[in-house]
Amino acid sequence: MTKTLPSGPSFEQRLARAKFRSWHRGTREADYMIGGFYDRYHADWGEAELAWFEALLDEDDVDVMAWALGSAAPPSHLAGDLLAAMQRLDYVDIPR
Repeated sequence: MTKTLPSGPSFEQRLARAKFRSWHRGTREADYMIGGFYDRYHADWGEAELAWFEALLDEDDVDVMAWALGSAAPPSHLAGDLLAAMQRLDYVDIPR
């Protein structure tokens, strides 16, 4: 009898997990920045973009916010077009 390994989560399951993780960072500022980015861009993502975002979610909020604000240089594996989109901050909608 051959055992089959369980497959990993589907793309949709990974998106749902990323959404939750992006909106539950621990600070309101990080939630708006990272969660807002997710809300604005995730509909257009494929595998590569989701993998990038999952890697971003593994980083500390202080670092992500510094990279998005341009006050620190990002690591090479996160630099690129997606981080440039995050740096525009045009997706942040702060409720009043």
